[in-house]
Amino acid sequence: MSSPPKAALVVACAAVLTTVASVAVAWSLRPPDQPDAGAAPAQDQLRCGTTACRSLVKREVGADSVELLVGSGEGRIRTNGASGPNIFELTVAASGADITEGSLQCADAEVTVCLVRGAAGGEVRGEVIVRRSGAWTRAQVPYLSSGAHLALADVDRDAVADVVAVQRACPGVDDCGRRFAQVFSVVGGGEVGCTVVVGSPEELPGWPEVVPDASTLVRCRP
Repeated sequence: MSSPPKAALVVACAAVLTTVASVAVAWSLRPPDQPDAGAAPAQDQLRCGTTACRSLVKREVGADSVELLVGSGEGRIRTNGASGPNIFELTVAASGADITEGSLQCADAEVTVCLVRGAAGGEVRGEVIVRRSGAWTRAQVPYLSSGAHLALADVDRDAVADVVAVQRACPGVDDCGRRFAQVFSVVGGGEVGCTVVVGSPEELPGWPEVVPDASTLVRCRP
């Protein structure tokens, strides 16, 4: 059997090379793969319960940022910046409190205090993280207000924010308007004192941003 002419081999090889080059060009020009909308998050993605965490609110606090992350009934508090990254469990979210964009309040100072609060079952529940000497830590004491107000204010004028919780003076009575303010020292870890009981919330000093005068506080009743 005679061999095919060299010219035919050259033409055949050229056709093969052209086909390969066309496939390569078509592959390089294909559109990028679209992500699957229902795909599971990456394994290293921060999770809040059974879902990936989503950012709800972030505050710039000096050289750091403090961010609330929420998910399926759970959440995280994330700090970042000069103090380095830190992640704390958001315990008030796990307890059923409603976490919103207004849940985070921070007071920047030499000792910085951030309060996270949320309403749950007619109460306001809160927790605190503190930055001292460039490091964030959690204050172990949980805070509770039965009178619909939980916030930061420097009541004792020591340049560190305190926690002010308004309490009902007649627990178990739905239509009772009597209230008093209870003040806690974050750095001292205990009560600063309480205001006298008033007939309505509007009579509390500074209402709706309750800031009692430290000299008027009395010992809180058991």
